[in-house]
Amino acid sequence: MRARFILSEVGIGLRRNLTMTFAVVITVAISLSLLGIGLLSNSQVRVMKDYWYDKIEVSVYLCGSLSDSPSCAGGVVTPEQRLEIQNDLEELPVVETVYYESQSEAFERFQERFKDSAISQNVTANQLPESFRVKLKDPTQFAVVQSAFSGRPGVDVVQDQRSILEKFFRLLNVLRDGALAIGFASVLTAALLIIPGMMFGWHLLTCSLLVWRSHRWPQFLLCAST
Repeated sequence: MRARFILSEVGIGLRRNLTMTFAVVITVAISLSLLGIGLLSNSQVRVMKDYWYDKIEVSVYLCGSLSDSPSCAGGVVTPEQRLEIQNDLEELPVVETVYYESQSEAFERFQERFKDSAISQNVTANQLPESFRVKLKDPTQFAVVQSAFSGRPGVDVVQDQRSILEKFFRLLNVLRDGALAIGFASVLTAALLIIPGMMFGWHLLTCSLLVWRSHRWPQFLLCAST
């Protein structure tokens, strides 16, 4: 009997405040959706970082005919310098694999990447430098390779691909943090909207139960006024 009465009072309350009930439901749905988007973006950014950082390589470009760095003042890298650089790279404990890319291989890769661009018609194999593609056991240890080979005779420049991705992931982190902040703020706003109404409704329900038990309306008016 009591449960039926409670359900009846709840139904009456919902019918009387149908607009407010609809607004609360929509607010909660939007808030949880925004929070879910924020949590999903956080997970996706973490997965993308793990995926791309695992594929990051360090490129050690050797001196070519167009190199103008001080370490290339002696001219194009010699076979002895190339072999010495490769051996030293392979001996570094932070290095996992070392792959040598010749000028012809670099030219083939350049032509494949820019096959639909006019620039591919104006570049020859002699203009592209030789390089070593170095995969590190830990991509954050780039400084070890950079300090060991930057400025070394025969080495033009040491480039870390991670620096290219850092700007992209920095933007993703800003978007992720913004989505999380909006989601949590929306949930907090919905909670501040719902909790006072629930407390007031529970108070009125308690008063209704008091009337149902005692059949004294003055008591209900006194209870509701408090």
